[in-house]
Amino acid sequence: MAKSLFPIDPVMTAIVIAYRNKRLIADEIFPYIPVGKSLFKFLKFNLEQGFTLPNTLVGRKSSPNKVEFSGSEVEASCADYFLDDVIPQSDIDDAPEGVNLINNASEGIIDLIMLDREVRAAALAFSAGQYATGNKAALSGSDRFDDYVASDPVNTIKDALSSMLMRGNVMVVGRKAFDKLSSHPKIVKAINANSGDSGIATRAQIAGLFELDDVIVGEAFLNTAKKGETMTLSRVWGNHLSLIYRDRLANNSNNRMTFGFTARQGSRVAGVLPDKMIGARGSHIVRAGETVKEVVTSDRLGYLIQNVVSD
Repeated sequence: MAKSLFPIDPVMTAIVIAYRNKRLIADEIFPYIPVGKSLFKFLKFNLEQGFTLPNTLVGRKSSPNKVEFSGSEVEASCADYFLDDVIPQSDIDDAPEGVNLINNASEGIIDLIMLDREVRAAALAFSAGQYATGNKAALSGSDRFDDYVASDPVNTIKDALSSMLMRGNVMVVGRKAFDKLSSHPKIVKAINANSGDSGIATRAQIAGLFELDDVIVGEAFLNTAKKGETMTLSRVWGNHLSLIYRDRLANNSNNRMTFGFTARQGSRVAGVLPDKMIGARGSHIVRAGETVKEVVTSDRLGYLIQNVVSD
């Protein structure tokens, strides 16, 4: 764990490590892997090498041709994501019995830290620049899934999966897009073997239909208004759908391939520091956060379908 002049509290740290907002999905797409230092290296995989056939014929006194499976070594660095909350001693003195304002503050901080991570994860997973040229498409007009007559999400998703060198095993989709997808007549018909006129498909049913391990739906909202302005909520996960290959056993030092991961130095931490200059009776500065970096390991381990529903 990185050294810190800020006093780390073991009880508060345990709280922020255990705390999880179950509405957030970044951990499911970019799982955490530990790294010893903030600066780390990982492999950018070249999938073509697994499909380029060398000469395998061996002469009676010759040696077999040599092959090597590797990737491009990339250097990256974790960044610190932390927030402070100042709690006057007078607030602590006036708090109801059994209410620990410092521990509550650490939970509130880590919730914001995780929301920030969710925004970064969505921007990375739904960025067209992270996908190879043949591994992305943008829908428009009647091809979008909210056109229940003309669009065909079954074939659109099936064709995308079939075109991948390594077939995706996880679907990542925003809530608005999933709601349209799950009630699309062609999806309902394919799952229930009926007319598809009514009904809603579950995540498990959609996963089964496309032979996926999981369907992950982004639920989070973000207030995009500036401080002091009226709250304006927008969805963190937009109107897109991504099909990715995920291997939870992959890390930055083995050769297992996965769409992406989050390098983390140490763990989430939290602590409190007294400040005699704030408030008549002084205050407590509560700090919590983590040191991480989200990365995509190959532009061919995912397929992005943008604008699957209208705005």
